[in-house]
Amino acid sequence: MSLERRLAREIAARLSRACETRGRAALLVSGGRALVRLFEELRTQVLDWSCVSIALADECWVHPADPQSNERIVRQVLLRKNAAAARFVGLKNAAPSPLLGAEAAWESLASVPRPFDVTVLGMGDDGDTASLLPGSPNLPKALDPSAAGACVAMWARSAPHARLSLNLSALLDSRQIWILISGEEKLRTYRAACSSDCVEEMPIRAILHQERTPVQVIWGAAAAAQVF
Repeated sequence: MSLERRLAREIAARLSRACETRGRAALLVSGGRALVRLFEELRTQVLDWSCVSIALADECWVHPADPQSNERIVRQVLLRKNAAAARFVGLKNAAPSPLLGAEAAWESLASVPRPFDVTVLGMGDDGDTASLLPGSPNLPKALDPSAAGACVAMWARSAPHARLSLNLSALLDSRQIWILISGEEKLRTYRAACSSDCVEEMPIRAILHQERTPVQVIWGAAAAAQVF
């Protein structure tokens, strides 16, 4: 059984239990092509998807039809087959920039039950996660553990588009976080992230080195898989 299929079954089981016990469930996902295979497996899982809300952890500030849009990937890949019955809440709105659209984006998430039952994130080669980007002027604000949950505008020279991301407090408002990575380069990045506590250098450290929310890192390669 593939790594993505095993994870999809675990996510589906958690969402199903939430629907049964609380009547609602919430799945928070990042975008990007790294999660496409998981989305393909997850959309086939059998549960009452009509009680599930799916929301984004981050978004490029582009039109939802743009190839760089996380919403586009979720709609085209995840919200199909069984999962088509789920309710989706995107972050992109009509504001001209994420700085001006952050408050409205956060307000749109008010209808999504929290804590999120499951949050699935990826990780960039520079140690970013969601769109918490090293070098962004707003990064210290986004990583402030004492801040209230919010959406924060993010931009950096390493990113071609301005972005919007849930801040650390919002991401940690989850019952379980999975970080899905693949390949030897990402494994080296993960090990580097574990070697220091400097969160602004590698923002994923803020997720890894906290005790508020359970986190599992799942690494897969062509011939092996491992859970950290």
